[in-house]
Amino acid sequence: MEQMIDMRPAKPVFPLGLNETRAAWSASDDEGAPARLLFVGCDAACPDVDRVAGVRLVAAVPSMRAAGHLRAMIAADILWIAGAEAIESETFADLIAAAAERQCGLVCETTLAALDRVAAAVPDSLRTQWLVDADPAERLVALAAARPSARLAVHDISRDEAMERIDRLQDEVARISRLLGELAGQPGLAGTPRPGGGIVGYDAGVRAPTRDFSVMPRSFEPEERTRDRQRAKAVRHMLRQRRMREQYFAADLFADPAWDMLLDLYAARLERQPVSVSSLCIAAAVPATTALRWIKTMTDAGIFLREADPQDGRRIFIALSDGANEAMARYFEALDE
Repeated sequence: MEQMIDMRPAKPVFPLGLNETRAAWSASDDEGAPARLLFVGCDAACPDVDRVAGVRLVAAVPSMRAAGHLRAMIAADILWIAGAEAIESETFADLIAAAAERQCGLVCETTLAALDRVAAAVPDSLRTQWLVDADPAERLVALAAARPSARLAVHDISRDEAMERIDRLQDEVARISRLLGELAGQPGLAGTPRPGGGIVGYDAGVRAPTRDFSVMPRSFEPEERTRDRQRAKAVRHMLRQRRMREQYFAADLFADPAWDMLLDLYAARLERQPVSVSSLCIAAAVPATTALRWIKTMTDAGIFLREADPQDGRRIFIALSDGANEAMARYFEALDE
């Protein structure tokens, strides 16, 4: 009687104690497995992952061992860094490099004071969710957004505050896109995505050249510079008027961070002044985490551009794209008529 032999490859037998490795194998072996989260920081600061479907906490490790731990994992989907401002520059750079190698999403928590330094160390190509003095609802939104897109699904969690914020953000993105299209007076505003892919008015990979922010002596200013100064003064006056409303009404009643940031960047361009990430967050007049989400949305749409500080590689500036600047100029010209 012939003996039946099972020729199927057996799963590797892991030694006792490697709980994380066995869990990673099981997760990768099952289709639709939850996203694996590696948390960098103390256990007390770890997010409540149980409230977000499709996410599983693998481990919480200190920053010094985090890069090596991430590279040793069989599979990693999300890296969460808490207290990024307290991590040494070399350690943080190695951790970001490991995240880029593993192509995992990043959730980065920091303070507003350290935001410029931390943001400059994170490449634009890394899918990042920023948190600045965030509340629990904002942390849940960031964690849900950091999940791999292939794993995203709709889950009704009784329409809590986090889901309501996502809905409002999507509505605001659609509204500001329509506004910019109307300002441009044409189907596609230069600097915005084409329906079929790519950016209208720009070749792939093109970035605005580094601008000269030096100020000329006022006595030698040409007529064009004088007009720019007058226009910048009018824009700043408009921003002050918008802030004055908050003395008489609730600030969130008129929350319009995209327009506030457009006004601030347009005035700064007229003044030949750079705008840092933290400065733009303040100009948005909303919580910094919300402002950062808007900056990312506007940058992805080609309306904002990231520019390196030529004097300090640890900082980046945000500027208007040429197409958005042209639309703002036409808007204010229409107001003057």
